[in-house]
Amino acid sequence: MNKDIILKAENISKQYRLGQVGTGTLSHDLNRWWHQVRGKENPYLKIGDTNDRSTKGESDYVWALQDINFEVERGEVLGIIGKNGAGKSTLLKILSKVTAPTTGSIKCRGRIASLLEVGTGFNGEMTGRENIFLNGAILGMTKKEIASKIDEIIEFSGCERYIDTPVKRYSSGMTVRLAFAVAAFLEPEILVIDEVLAVGDAEFQKKAIGKMQDISRKGGRTVLFVSHDLSAISTLATRTIVLGNGSILAIEETNKAISIYSSMQNRESAFVQKEAVDKPSITKVEILTSEGGTLQANGKSLKVNFEIIMPFDNYENLSFSFQVFDYLNKAVLYAYIFDKDSPICRKKGINKFCFEFDALRLYKGNYYLRIHVANSKTREKFQEIDCCNFEVEMIGQKEPEWGWQNNVCQYIDEGNWYIS
Repeated sequence: MNKDIILKAENISKQYRLGQVGTGTLSHDLNRWWHQVRGKENPYLKIGDTNDRSTKGESDYVWALQDINFEVERGEVLGIIGKNGAGKSTLLKILSKVTAPTTGSIKCRGRIASLLEVGTGFNGEMTGRENIFLNGAILGMTKKEIASKIDEIIEFSGCERYIDTPVKRYSSGMTVRLAFAVAAFLEPEILVIDEVLAVGDAEFQKKAIGKMQDISRKGGRTVLFVSHDLSAISTLATRTIVLGNGSILAIEETNKAISIYSSMQNRESAFVQKEAVDKPSITKVEILTSEGGTLQANGKSLKVNFEIIMPFDNYENLSFSFQVFDYLNKAVLYAYIFDKDSPICRKKGINKFCFEFDALRLYKGNYYLRIHVANSKTREKFQEIDCCNFEVEMIGQKEPEWGWQNNVCQYIDEGNWYIS
């Protein structure tokens, strides 16, 4: 390993047998042993389906991870993103040595502290204070080292009033607060964090992200961070791994990696629904960009056509709205129309209308629409869909001298509704 490399994963793969606890049947174990004594490879490593939870598959074996290779430098914050079931948590469990890889190896320098699940490593019968000392001992800290940090840990966690109460009486949020404080302040060389911070409130999430930035930039320690909050990943991580079906799809600078991940989402450039419905529903959404296809020029007009099918006549109180989301899954624009303000979709059958941005001014990048149909009076939600990916670029324009601010919503010229 190079001097700057603190963690290295080499050819990591993890295989599971579906529907079984353990390695499988006695015949499989004997077959493995027979191959081993003859110096041959485990025969069940040659079979196994890709880790795609949406398909049935043909094998009893599945590769949760396959051929994972990467290096992490000291002081780096590495993000890991991917859909549910992509293998993120499995990878972190292997890195934390909670489970062993089927093939491959992990090389690291220094202690690893991990936050993989709420309350992992905590004894519910022991108090918060006692659990701090227990977790510190597990990390290899001396009692004196832990005692020197305990006041900072308690203060950061915000659990001072309950610190001498058994942890089994803590809420999940309090448990996460204390667990994160222990892991962060007891100074492991590598901090591994799964989605657990999502349990905390907004104030604590902000504190936790600030603390992770401090320990990486000032403390020179390494952080591996898994989250579905792309905004948090963008703020914290310098590089990001994109996982899909148990394999690495990309390892890139964070904003580029997020853009790759966002483009993988199953959102079509147009939406069409033909099934019979018994409530107001969207049947078609079509986006008309300035450049055709999915390409939109900054500052030019953008038109979106909608069709809604109404199963009955003279329906009142319909509300229709859509949001434009950026690649971080943050809403940046919002447009709405209510029947009580401007009668819409009163007739049975297909109703058509559109919205047009006179001049769409958005930061360069990838966007999509989220569309809502509801009853404005009762708040009953009829439908919500994500669709219509499009990309904004500077076309035929000079880059502004003042530059763009990433992840900041730009002002737009007002648009208009047109009902036919």
